[in-house]
Amino acid sequence: MRKSVLGVLEVDGEFLFIKRQTNLNIFPGYTSFPGGKVDKSEAQIPKRFETIIEPELHKVFSALTRELNEELKVDLGGLDLKEIKYLGKVITPDFNPVQFENFYFLISLKNRPDIQIDKGELSSSFWMSPDNFFKSYKKGEQLVVPPMLLLIKTYIENAEKFPFEFEPIYDSNTEVPHIYPLGTVTQLLPLSNTFPPANRTNSFLIGDSPRVLIDPSPGSSDELSKFLNTLTNFPKVDLIFLTHHHPDHHENAVTIAQKLGVDIGLSEDTHQRIMNKWGVDYFEGTSIKIYSDRDKLTSVHGVDIKLIHTPGHDEGQMSIYPEDLSWMIVSDLIQTVGTVVIGAPEGDMGKYFNSLNEVIQMNPKVILPSHGIGIGGVDKIKVTLEHRKMREKQVMKFLEEGKSFDEMLPLIYPGLEVGLVPYAKKTIQAHLKKIEDDKHLN
Repeated sequence: MRKSVLGVLEVDGEFLFIKRQTNLNIFPGYTSFPGGKVDKSEAQIPKRFETIIEPELHKVFSALTRELNEELKVDLGGLDLKEIKYLGKVITPDFNPVQFENFYFLISLKNRPDIQIDKGELSSSFWMSPDNFFKSYKKGEQLVVPPMLLLIKTYIENAEKFPFEFEPIYDSNTEVPHIYPLGTVTQLLPLSNTFPPANRTNSFLIGDSPRVLIDPSPGSSDELSKFLNTLTNFPKVDLIFLTHHHPDHHENAVTIAQKLGVDIGLSEDTHQRIMNKWGVDYFEGTSIKIYSDRDKLTSVHGVDIKLIHTPGHDEGQMSIYPEDLSWMIVSDLIQTVGTVVIGAPEGDMGKYFNSLNEVIQMNPKVILPSHGIGIGGVDKIKVTLEHRKMREKQVMKFLEEGKSFDEMLPLIYPGLEVGLVPYAKKTIQAHLKKIEDDKHLN
């Protein structure tokens, strides 16, 4: 298991926070503390810390001194210190594809050091008290990972609890994973029958009134039981909303709606496609609410949360955003685990391009996909659009060279696994249709 380390620099009751650049591959746009991975080749710690830091933590602390210098141009060995305290460690939850041991140190200083952030990795840094940071987080202004949130809450409640072993954030025997990336959004991560490499579909709890549950889709009876048990930790759900008709977004949703005694909301297209595929009695025992583009779904802290039609992956797909654009739930517009499939009959590459462009123009501060973690900014959407444009140019080039569809496939997707071939074919066909449609428009 890999190790990482973070340093909580404190001066006069305020912590130094950093914001990561939104174009990074790992935790883009997240607010955090400075730090990073522990390398195997870490050097010895400065002599002044040899008796302060426990010997088994020397290598970890060495990594912290290096990271502070790289990220902030801060020489920890030369600072005027009040106290250094080991706060504890947390192991990345088991639902993450990569697990780390994360170590935390409190570094109390007499004066604020001069900071020169590494602009390649960090977009900004700021000092704020734990109380004010938590208030900012509750407003939905900070995107965070669970350990950081737990550390700040624990520090506010009783700083004397440190050091301690961070407890697991959920009971895997009775609950599905659930995290709080933003103060206004709860993310549940049940195992679902989705497309590999993803194995979970995010379900979100949002809004004050009504309280809305987005895309509940636990993929087995055991996972359904855990999902329902997890919901008892939160305020009562008033409405279930389905973003589109693919089964990994609504499997067991009707059962959940019946048990909770709530309606199901969705677009007209999604409603019709589900009944066409799974029968007109699919929603029996529930009441349906049809929503359209720009309809209000709920509100949070007095801010209306609305819907926007984002077709391309699925004709009826809707994304969800507060009017202040502090975040947007984009369903399967993009993924941070795996790749979005665009294919007939519900998929349309031209509409997909348009949806990507529209969200880029709206520029929400945080993107919350249905598969993977939330990310800051729209850089990932821009990269996705550019990648699709590049793929379209490939297809156009092969068309001009007179290559057939079967000849294109191995050239565009060399070495593709057999199980993924049907999806690759759908994507190429979607590009071919868009190219043909564009000819008629021109």
